Amino acid sequence: MKKDISPAVINRLPRYYRYLGDLKEHDVVRISSRELSERMHVTASQIRQDLNNFGGFGQQGYGYNVATLQEEIGKILGLDRSYNLVIVGSGNLGQALANYTDFERRGFFVRALFDKDEKKVGKVVRGIKVLPIDELEKYLKENKVDIAALAIPRTDAPSVASVLTNNGVKAIWNFAHTDLHVPNGVFVQNVHLIEGLMQLSYKLTNDGADEE
Repeated sequence: MKKDISPAVINRLPRYYRYLGDLKEHDVVRISSRELSERMHVTASQIRQDLNNFGGFGQQGYGYNVATLQEEIGKILGLDRSYNLVIVGSGNLGQALANYTDFERRGFFVRALFDKDEKKVGKVVRGIKVLPIDELEKYLKENKVDIAALAIPRTDAPSVASVLTNNGVKAIWNFAHTDLHVPNGVFVQNVHLIEGLMQLSYKLTNDGADEE
């Protein structure tokens, strides 16, 4: 039976992966949970508990082999395979996503861009031609797409999400400022940029308020 893992643990895994990658780039071979906790500002016991959900990976008195641990976390995150990604919306955000070469280093390959603006259709972004949104369904039927990124207005997002899910896309990276209602078995990761700014605004506005 598959073990249920807390969403909080899953959300920390990419951060572990990133920190371990930085350590590997600096030729660090092994690290203890205490040393890792000092770098990440997460308690050593939390790190051990998180990793024990997947088997532990450490050795008493030795700590963790950095390269091995990063590789194992990569496997848990599914980074030992590649993913086909399409971007719907080729405005500034969509083009920025398409131009971000680090995706490919992690196995995420942008295969196509779509837009409803005739002025954008036909343009080439890092070697990828922008296709008309009317061709999205045909493309999905003819090509395997694992993830779709939505960089479009909120009013367009629900209908585009329906086209995606009706044609086999199981994961949506949603930059549209709206919550999507999708069928069971489809995963949505929301990135509401303005909400992050609102949280910063709150912290700036309420800085020191509790101390008064």
